[in-house]
Amino acid sequence: MAEVILKNLTKSFGTDVGVADMSMTIPDGAFVVLLGPTGAGKTTTLRLISGLEKADAGEVWIGGRNVGAETPAQRDVAMVFQQYSLYPHLSVRDNLAFPLKSPILKTSADEIERKVAEVASVLQITHKLDNKATALSGGEMQRVSIGRALVRDPSIYLMDEPLSSLDAKLRTDLRVELKRIHASLGATLLYVTHDQIEAMTMATHVGVLNEGHLAQYGTPREIYENPNSLYVASRLGLPRINILPADLFGGGPDGTTQIGLRPEHIAQGDGQDAQIKRVEHLGDQTRLHLDLKGHAITTIANPETNYTPGAQLKIAPKNPLCFDAQGQRII
Repeated sequence: MAEVILKNLTKSFGTDVGVADMSMTIPDGAFVVLLGPTGAGKTTTLRLISGLEKADAGEVWIGGRNVGAETPAQRDVAMVFQQYSLYPHLSVRDNLAFPLKSPILKTSADEIERKVAEVASVLQITHKLDNKATALSGGEMQRVSIGRALVRDPSIYLMDEPLSSLDAKLRTDLRVELKRIHASLGATLLYVTHDQIEAMTMATHVGVLNEGHLAQYGTPREIYENPNSLYVASRLGLPRINILPADLFGGGPDGTTQIGLRPEHIAQGDGQDAQIKRVEHLGDQTRLHLDLKGHAITTIANPETNYTPGAQLKIAPKNPLCFDAQGQRII
C-alpha cells in the first residue's frame, strides 16, 4: 500500500470543470470516501489518479513518485467500477485469476491459485468458484468484481460507487464486508459515493466535493460536527440538518443569516410552540416533523414517547451551527 498525494489537480472538459485545483493527501492504509452529488467530480478524480484521464494541471504522487508520465498499468492501481465488468463466459475462479495472468505481474500458477483461494474466502464465495459469472446473484457478482481488485497487491484500490446498483440489504451487507476487508488487509482505499451513510459508516476520512472543488476534508466526525459551510453540513446527516432563518430563535453572532440544527440538537419541552405535523415510528427512534411559524423542522424523540399529529410541542435550539449570507460557517 502507499500514500497518495494530489497537488493542485485540475481537469476540465470544454467549459465544464471536472476537478478544480484539488489538493489532498490519502494516508497509507486509510479508507477515504469522496462524497458529493452527480457532477461533483468524484469519478473524474479516480480517473485522474488511475491515469485513465490526463490532468490539465497539477500532480498525482503515489508511493513517493510523481506518476504523471506513467500509464495506468505502471501506476499500480486496482479499480472497481459501478457495473460488475465480469467476463460472462469465464468461471468465478477464472475471473478472479485474470488480473494475475497479466505479463506485467508475472504471477506463478501456484501463487495465482493461493491468492484466488484467499480472496474467495475473504469474500465468502469459495463455494461459487466453479460457477459461471452469469449464474451468480447481483451481490455475488459485485463480490467477484471487488475480488478481482483484491487479488492484486496494488498501491491503492479505487472504487467507483460499487454498491449503488444493489438493493438495500446487499448494500448494508457489503458495507460491513468492505470495512472488514480494509481492516484485515491494511489496504489504502479511495471510494466514491453520493450515499452519506456509506461515507459515515466506512470512511476513516471524508472529502466532500462541490462542483469539482474539495469543500472540506477530515474524519466523518469532524465534518459532521464542524462543517465549514452550509453545503458541507447538508451532505452529512440523516435526517438532514434543519436550515432556518437566524431570527427564528432570536439571532446569532454578527453576520449570521441562517442557522443549522441537527435533529438531535433540538431541545423539547421548553421554548417556542411548534405543531406536530407527522410522526414516524422507526423502532429505535421516533421522528417528529414539526411546523414552526411556517418552517418545516425535523427532530427525533424517545421511541417510548407518545406524540400525535396536531399536538403542540415546545422546542428550543441546542448548539446551533451559524452561517453567513454566502453559506460559510461562523464560529
